[in-house]
Amino acid sequence: MIPLDTPLRIGSLVFEGLDQVDLTAPLQVLAQLPNSTYRLYGKTTDTVRDHKGLRLTPDVAIADAPQLDVLHVPGGAGQEALMHDEEILAWLRRQAAGAKSVLSVCTGALILGAAGLLIGKRATTHWASFHLLEEFGAIPVDERVVVDGKWVFAAGVTAGLDAAIRLAAELRGDEVAQSITLLMEYSPEPPFKTGTPETAPSHILEKVRQAVRPLTTRREHTARRAAVRLGVKAPSS
Repeated sequence: MIPLDTPLRIGSLVFEGLDQVDLTAPLQVLAQLPNSTYRLYGKTTDTVRDHKGLRLTPDVAIADAPQLDVLHVPGGAGQEALMHDEEILAWLRRQAAGAKSVLSVCTGALILGAAGLLIGKRATTHWASFHLLEEFGAIPVDERVVVDGKWVFAAGVTAGLDAAIRLAAELRGDEVAQSITLLMEYSPEPPFKTGTPETAPSHILEKVRQAVRPLTTRREHTARRAAVRLGVKAPSS
C-alpha cells in the first residue's frame, strides 16, 4: 500500500477504436482514489471514437505527459494500429519503467506485448486473443485478473472493473477499495451465466467465435508481425 499522503498520478491511454468499457470501468474506480489525479492521454489531444462511436477527448498529448504512477492501457479493435506505432510503444516503455503499477484490460495486453513488456510475465487477456500472449513471451494464465508484481492484467472488457478494484486495494488499502465498491453498488447478478467460454452453451460459443473470427485472424497476423520485430520466439513457433 502507498501512504495516503503520497499523491498518485493516474493516466489512461486512449486511441481510436478502443473499447470504452475497457477504459471507463477502471476509470470509475481509480478516479475515486484519495489524493490522486486522473487524466486521459492520447497521441494528440484530438477527439477519438470508441469502436461503437462514443467520442472521447484526451486531456493531454503523450509528448506532454509527466511520469505516471499508474498507467492504464485499455484494448479494443483499434489496438492493432498501435502495435506498430513506435511513438506509442516507446511512450509505454518509458512510462511502464517508472510507474508503480501498470494495468491492462482486455487486448491492451497485446499493445504492451508489442512494446516488449510481456516477456516472462504472467498475464491474461480476452478469451478470443488469449492464445496470442505466448507470441510475446508471456506466461498465459486463464484467470479473470492476474497480478505479476506491479503488473495487473484483466481478461475481457468487464474484468477491468474487478482488476481496478484489486489495484485500488493495493494502492490505497482494502477499506478504500471496499468503500468504492459499495458506492458503485457493485454486486453483480448477471441474468445469464454465459460470460466465459466454459459457461456458455456450445452453440452460443460457436456463434460468437464465428462473429469475432475475422478480428481474431487480423489480430493473429498483427501480433505475429510484432513478435517477429521484437525477436521473441514463442513456444508455439
